[in-house]
Amino acid sequence: MHNPPHLVVSISGHGFGHVAQTAPILDALHQLMPQLRITVRSAVAAGHLRSRIHAPFTHLSSEGDIGMAMSSALDVCVADSCAAYRKFHARWDKRVEEEAQTLRELKADFVLSNVGYLPLAGAQRSGIPNAALCSLNWADIYRHYCGNDAIAAQIHDCYVGAVAFLRTTPGMAMTGLPNLIPVAPIAAVGANRRDELNYRLKLSSGEKLVLISMGGITSRLPIECWPRIEGVRYLVQQSWQAHHPDAIVIESLPINFGDLLASSDALLCKPGYGSFIEATCSGVPVLYVNRPDWPESPALIEWLQQHNLCREVSRPALEQGDIAATLDEIWNAPRARPLVAEGAGQVADWLKRKLVR
Repeated sequence: MHNPPHLVVSISGHGFGHVAQTAPILDALHQLMPQLRITVRSAVAAGHLRSRIHAPFTHLSSEGDIGMAMSSALDVCVADSCAAYRKFHARWDKRVEEEAQTLRELKADFVLSNVGYLPLAGAQRSGIPNAALCSLNWADIYRHYCGNDAIAAQIHDCYVGAVAFLRTTPGMAMTGLPNLIPVAPIAAVGANRRDELNYRLKLSSGEKLVLISMGGITSRLPIECWPRIEGVRYLVQQSWQAHHPDAIVIESLPINFGDLLASSDALLCKPGYGSFIEATCSGVPVLYVNRPDWPESPALIEWLQQHNLCREVSRPALEQGDIAATLDEIWNAPRARPLVAEGAGQVADWLKRKLVR
């Protein structure tokens, strides 16, 4: 009897969008191939991974990329990022060989990376089929902030050497990747449990819930300084320690994040793949603060404006909680029709074809 195939998945720890893109694919693939062995290598906490990935998997802590150094969910530390890349690539060949050895020891049959390039390089050195999946790639991000140098070329070569770069919709153009395969939007859509929330929180039918999410990057809004808005409550993460009379701690509720999003009246966030697509597929309007220097932002915002009810809020307005008029505007506008995301099924079918050869 043949051993079941082994898929080794690398997921970047640079924000939760990488997990949001990958988890629905692994769940769909498990339905197609229940015998498949899945190992997830990531710096993301195991608890968060298991809250999003429902297929069985083995977790190994790993850093497949360094992303960009951030001082907040909105601010890139450019000098620190460039220095980190120089250090990471100073012993590049040795890193690749170590990665290749790890993948050989894991007996990986296929490597899927979102979107670290070191796992791709290791797989390529070991002759293991591999693919990248994401709405962005670190070669283009690095070039934008640090320049088009030898490091950018090394990163780019890792992506070009993959069987394919599965570019999720929406996403950066990535015109320099000849192996690009665009795929449909990917999202795990939660269930609307608003009646249960209203009962648990003793909310009246007219009260509104605004879910605040900055995408998994350590950051905090000064919500305790925000003015109260009549009839509006905020769902915020526990780590913020937000002392505001209308703040509700997300972790205090026995409801997962996807269901909370689907049950909310608005999402307040930065441009991020998981936030934008999951809100759109749940029919929840979005208020966002732009990240004008982040190369992925234009594609995400353009897509959101086409498919969902949304408004931009300025950074000063966000920090001061000056959002009452904007919220009122979206709540008095017709809601967009929820989008059906088909990308997870597309990628799962593609991976199955690669794994059963």
